[in-house]
Amino acid sequence: MPLAADRLCLANAHPLRADGDYVLYWMIAFRRTRWNFALQHAVDAARRLNKPLVIFEPLRIRYRWASDRLHRFVIEGMRDNAAALQRRPVTYYPYVEPAPGKGTPLLHRLAERACLVVSDQYPGFFLPTLIEAVKDRLPARLELVDSNTVMPLQSFKRTFTVAHSYRRWMQKNIREQLFKFPAADPLARVRLPRLETGSDSPLARIQQRWPAADFAALLDRGGLAKLPIDHAVPPATLPEEASRQRGAMLQGGAGQGERRLREFLGEQLSRYAQDRNHPDEEATSRLSPYLHFGHLSPHQIVSELWEQEHWNPSQLGEANGKNRGFWNLSASAEAFLDQLLTWRELGFNMSYREPDRYDSFDSLPEWALATLERHASDPRPHRYSLPQFEAAATHDPLWNAAQRQLVREGRIHNYMRMLWGKHVLHWTQSPREALEVLVQLNNKYALDGRDPNSYSGIFWIFGRYDRAWGPRRPVFGSVRYMTSDSAQRKLKLHRYLRRYAPEE
Repeated sequence: MPLAADRLCLANAHPLRADGDYVLYWMIAFRRTRWNFALQHAVDAARRLNKPLVIFEPLRIRYRWASDRLHRFVIEGMRDNAAALQRRPVTYYPYVEPAPGKGTPLLHRLAERACLVVSDQYPGFFLPTLIEAVKDRLPARLELVDSNTVMPLQSFKRTFTVAHSYRRWMQKNIREQLFKFPAADPLARVRLPRLETGSDSPLARIQQRWPAADFAALLDRGGLAKLPIDHAVPPATLPEEASRQRGAMLQGGAGQGERRLREFLGEQLSRYAQDRNHPDEEATSRLSPYLHFGHLSPHQIVSELWEQEHWNPSQLGEANGKNRGFWNLSASAEAFLDQLLTWRELGFNMSYREPDRYDSFDSLPEWALATLERHASDPRPHRYSLPQFEAAATHDPLWNAAQRQLVREGRIHNYMRMLWGKHVLHWTQSPREALEVLVQLNNKYALDGRDPNSYSGIFWIFGRYDRAWGPRRPVFGSVRYMTSDSAQRKLKLHRYLRRYAPEE
């Protein structure tokens, strides 16, 4: 089935080369073999041209916050992809760069022999800059495919400033997209020519200079320790209640992402609406790392939830912008879909529409900028440095618990992350310094950091997607105020505080 035009973007003006040796899929954001519009488009192109398909999945060294935690999570996903593609009619080429710049010529060399290059259109972190840097120098046609969200990025004709207006727009326009999901398995029953991979073949000569990733060496024999990345940020651990072994690692990859999805649907979804804000209850999905690294597709999440709920698009209700009643599902399913299809996609709306501003302090609403500026010189009740925040060395046990969870597990409970951010605003010299601290802590430690949705959460602390609140308060002005005392009164936190107490 041809890809819809609103999922495809031509990145350069190079012609298609029908006499090329293969179609090249440069997998950089949607690191999965299922529910992937980009892979589906590459497969269709290879079938149409009767050419082999090469899937090239690289991991570079030179990205900010590169660490054992992030690298390992991505490489575990690459290992999953290698296993999934082992008996498929494609050539999979995973590459982990051993030193800065070592892999720079590799894409160019692969593209020299390609009919065209298909890649992932992702509106965040360094990937748009990477595409911009290579698109015209690449010796082949480059097509970008959007498999980020259920609503296509190109359907965003304006930047939405509040969730209600986005939700109303989405509800009016999503029906058509519900019939345009990617194939669950784009390689099912596909026959493609095989690429020559003998010792004297062009690809083999390329791989002699740039060897394919050795997953056993990297993951099991200390190979990560030899890479010039931050080894002070170790792999994230699983929550204790999710593992019998204290300190067990949280693993990346499509297989782990799908297992977590089915665990959530089967064990937590039914109490999501009631318990998701209570840290003791652990009723959140914990799917955001798999979404961020492209190991899991939002389309798959939606599809499997609907299957469990025995739902179909004929049950859609009236588009009124409300966060319940539109889907005509259980309260928990509606609450979860609102997080996935409103709040997550709202962040992608901002990063796609305003790529130079979505992570800038000056992108805040005018009312928020004005009130924060008015109160920028207010005395702070406490003031901490970045190292103190990082070490969870504040006076507040609840804030410290949230920070320890971030450092250990690469995440903070959804409600606690809001409180964590509000306190950083309260305890730093200025709102701009608070933003710098939050971005550094979140992007260094959080597995879902560096993501459009993650930036939405950080900027919500300062008023994005929110409204002015009264009464005005010191430091915050009219920005929404939160305290640990109020959280402890209304949330279940006893086990949470014990679990993330200082380690002895």
